[in-house]
Amino acid sequence: MVDRLRRSLFTRKTPSNIPRLPWLSHADTFTDLCSRCERCIENCETNIIVKGDGGFPQVDFSQGEGECTFCYQCADACPEPLFLPQSELPWNIIAAINESCMASKNIECRSCGDMCDPQAIKFQLQVGNVAMPTITDKDCTGCGACLSGCPTSAITITRVAHDTQ
Repeated sequence: MVDRLRRSLFTRKTPSNIPRLPWLSHADTFTDLCSRCERCIENCETNIIVKGDGGFPQVDFSQGEGECTFCYQCADACPEPLFLPQSELPWNIIAAINESCMASKNIECRSCGDMCDPQAIKFQLQVGNVAMPTITDKDCTGCGACLSGCPTSAITITRVAHDTQ
């Protein structure tokens, strides 16, 4: 008898907090429907879609320009019916800032705010300390631009419910 719990130790999975691709309609059956043709990888204008485990495409914000511009070229290029219409939300993720942020150590840094086009990252002034970054959940698109701008990797991507965006 095969112990499935032990077998899962040797399988790598896409981090559950980052979706494989934006506008993906069949996340639970993605590996069954994706033909691994790599057209989404070839057409990604910022080169954040890479070949992942098993040759399936996945988003990697540390690659290319480090952010999704929501150009929809990955979906347009795909020959399979994997994507939602562009009018839908691309995904249910937002950025989150953890305790390794330089501002929490009273060191001035606004790199994440400089990279954030939708201006979801605001800086709250503090008496006797540097301004602390906060993310306005409803304004964050989950594009990933702030991740590459952070010198201490203090920003992570977090999955949220659809109604908070």
